Order: sequence, then C-alpha cells, then structure tokens
Amino acid sequence: MSMPPASAEIRPLKAIVLAAGRGERMRPLTDVTPKPLLKVHGKPLIEWHLEALARDGVREVVVNGAWLEQQLVDTLGDGSRFGLSIGYSLEGRDHGAALETAGGIAKALPLLCDATKAFGDDAFWVVSGDIYIPGFRFDAAVARRFASGERLAHLWLVDNPPYHPTGDFGLDARGMALSGEAAADGDRWTYANIALCRAGLLASVTPGSRAALGPLLHRAMQERRISAELWRGAWENVGTPAQLGALNATT
Repeated sequence: MSMPPASAEIRPLKAIVLAAGRGERMRPLTDVTPKPLLKVHGKPLIEWHLEALARDGVREVVVNGAWLEQQLVDTLGDGSRFGLSIGYSLEGRDHGAALETAGGIAKALPLLCDATKAFGDDAFWVVSGDIYIPGFRFDAAVARRFASGERLAHLWLVDNPPYHPTGDFGLDARGMALSGEAAADGDRWTYANIALCRAGLLASVTPGSRAALGPLLHRAMQERRISAELWRGAWENVGTPAQLGALNATT
C-alpha cells in the first residue's frame, strides 16, 4: 500500500453535501422548498451537517444544487456563519437538471480535490443533504487513514429500515463491502448515504453527464476496493412528509 512521503501533511479533507434532488416523495413540501432546507427540530437538515463538519475540523464544503438551487445559495451563503467556506456546483444553472449522484460529484471534483498538489488531495467526504444523523463524527483521524490508503471509498451502513428490508451491501470479516452477496451470516445493510471517497471512483464519469453512484460502487466492491463499517447511532433518511412529521415529534 502506498504511503505519503514523510514530509507530507494531509490537510483536512473537503466535503460535498448532496442537495440537488427534486424530492418527489416529499411533495408538496418540496414544491416550494429544496428538501435539504426542510427543518428537523427547528433547523434545516443540511445545517445539521454543516455544523458537524465545522465542529470536526472540515473547513471547505461544496454544496451541489439543481431543484430550487438558488434557495440553497441564498440561505447558506458563503458558509462563514458556520465557520466554513462553501462553494456551489449548480447543475440546474449549468445543465438544466440534476446529474444524479455520481454525475453531481464528478462535476464538483475541481472544487473538491486536486491530486497534483499533495498526497491525499484526491479524497473527500460525501454526505446526502436529506439524511438526519445527528451523532455522526466526521473524524479527522479516520479521514487521514483513508486518504493515506488506496481504497476508492469507505461507506457507513445502517440497519435496514422498514421501507428497504433487503438492504444494499454485505460486509465481510475484514471490513470490506460486498456487492450482490451477503456476509457469511447472511446479513446485508443499507447504505447510510455518508462516505469517504476519492476521485478515482468517478474516473469513468464524464463531467456534466448524468450518472448514478450505485453501479460504480458495485464495480469497485467486486474489485475489493471499498471498505465499510456499521453505524449504530440515530439515522433517518427523511423521505416523506409523514417521516418528517414523525421525526419532528420526537424529543
């Protein structure tokens, strides 16, 4: 495994918060508000992530947008009130619609990383703007270990929610994610929509094109290049008005 030169310093990783989706299942709320700006316990979903990223030492964040994307810009601004510098990758303005997850990340890569500058600069955090995971730490030590390695992604997985009972991926005893198969005990888990990634995962995606992330993850898992771990804390993929209402009713 390659290691950074002894004199190399891996800077805090940047992050992309995915916020471009239309949020069809959340209509009619998302007819007038981008899904990541819907509030949980009085705070927009995306702001939970921004505050956590800043708390854990991340300083530069990219937010991608498409549906009602100007509201994201107007609400979040330059990020200074969170202790961050926020840049925007606006898919609606530049391409007329969202580019899906992999397409959105590929478009934003010039804002996220530059592998020509320093070891580890091709790695970054990815988190969906519409999940609620209040206890998650964007751990700098975990990020440094990932950036110093050669894996294309490290995923967090959660127990399967009722609406997704079969899960997404397996996990072997060495912490490698499994595509199309379960762990030896038959278990599969759901991707929590939070990960560490590196630019090489998106190598086959032409910037500006639409592309889904799932096929890229499956291919890299088959090549044994993606690790994963289980997240046992609070997590919600806030998909419908009923889910949002139930979450806001909790204390």
